[in-house]
Amino acid sequence: MSDLQVVPARYGRAVHLLKGQAIQIINTHGQQVVDTWCFNAHDMSEFMSMEHLHATLQGIFPAKGDGLTTNRRRPILIMEEDTSPGRHDTVIAACDVHRYAALGCTQYHNNCTDNLHAALAQIDRRAADCPAPLNLWMNIPVGPDGKITWGEPLSKPGDHVILRAMIDCIVVMSACPQDLIPINGAACKPTEVHYRLLN
Repeated sequence: MSDLQVVPARYGRAVHLLKGQAIQIINTHGQQVVDTWCFNAHDMSEFMSMEHLHATLQGIFPAKGDGLTTNRRRPILIMEEDTSPGRHDTVIAACDVHRYAALGCTQYHNNCTDNLHAALAQIDRRAADCPAPLNLWMNIPVGPDGKITWGEPLSKPGDHVILRAMIDCIVVMSACPQDLIPINGAACKPTEVHYRLLN
C-alpha cells in the first residue's frame, strides 16, 4: 500500500498501474465528483469507454464487481469495492472551456478536459482526444422520459472506490472544478480528494 496522495481541488493527476495493482480513490469530503479515465499503458488509443460500457452493463451505473470496458470491448479495470451509495455517472462529457462559456464564464475556467491533458503531460503521455469519463460520485438522475437532472452527490466523507487493473494502464483523475451548478454539492465548492495505490 502506498502513501496517501492528493488530487488538488480543480486539478488532475495521472497514475501508472501495473496489471493486478489497484487504486483506491477517496472522496475525502464526500461531495466531490472525480472525472476518471483509464488508458492502455502500451497503446493510448485503447481507453475506458462509457459507450462500450453501457453495452456491457446493459445499464448506465457501474457497481461493485463490474468490469469497466475499453473501446476494444475488454475490461481495463474492475470496480472491486465501492463504499458509497453507488451513484456514478457515465453519460455526461467532461467539462471544458465551451461548457463554462455556455454557463456565462467570460474568462478561463479550470476544467476536466484540460486537467486530463495536463495530468498526462506531467508523465510524458498524450491522448489524442478526451474520452467520456467515468464521473465518480456524480449524481445525474434519469427520469422515465429520459430527461436528466443535475443532482448533488449522494456520497459521504471518506467514501471510496477501489479499481483494479486488468492490464497495465494509466488512470487519470480530475477533481471536477464545476462551481456554477451543484454537481459538487449545494455549496458549489470543489474540494481535494485523495488516492493510494494498492497491491
